[in-house]
Amino acid sequence: MPALNAPPDAYLANCPCRSVLDLLADKWSALALGALTAGPLRFGEVRTRLEGISPKVLTAVLRRLEENGLVERTVFPEVPLRVEYALTELGRDANDPLEALRRWVEANIERFP
Repeated sequence: MPALNAPPDAYLANCPCRSVLDLLADKWSALALGALTAGPLRFGEVRTRLEGISPKVLTAVLRRLEENGLVERTVFPEVPLRVEYALTELGRDANDPLEALRRWVEANIERFP
């Protein structure tokens, strides 16, 4: 049993780091964060950027990112209603290592069988 006030250890079954790793290691979460690096986007713009994602899955991904403080959803009271998604400071911080991973995968994709 880990000592009280022990530093987080993602290898331990009850470590809260695991849920964050699960969120960030998801393909669509990582790509959605990357799509938002250039600035706020509307739902349709995010969907266009993420080829192959269904509206249902994108809605779930954006909600989960918002619930975890990585993405901010802003509703503009206009007619028609306008909603934009943007990275929070935490989302920008999380995107840095994910961007490095995306670039590494793109540069090394030929090495995979």
